[in-house]
Amino acid sequence: MDWLRARASSFVYAARGLVVLARQPNAQIHLAATFVVVFAGLALGVGARDWIVLVFAIALVLAAEAINTALERVVDLASPDWSPLARDAKDVAAAGVLICAIGAAVIGCVVFWPYLFG
Repeated sequence: MDWLRARASSFVYAARGLVVLARQPNAQIHLAATFVVVFAGLALGVGARDWIVLVFAIALVLAAEAINTALERVVDLASPDWSPLARDAKDVAAAGVLICAIGAAVIGCVVFWPYLFG
């Protein structure tokens, strides 16, 4: 029973993390893009295989944003004063999100192209 209670608590903590993430301005942009993609997919009748690809791309970007947000918080905690190393860590993490977002945009173009122009 303690094991089950501990697992349930971990979901509560993860849900709180989702709320913290959803309050981040860049995450809000990604969430808005997610709603646009989901709406477009539903409106265009995207097939199951294309949904798998889109969901994977969405999850990758949101997970990258979550990791970036966590890293920024830890860096701020560990280095409250300005530091070139702290700046670099934050910038590299942000670059990771950018790479994922560009990849997701390319995936979106490839997936939606035939539905729009095919």
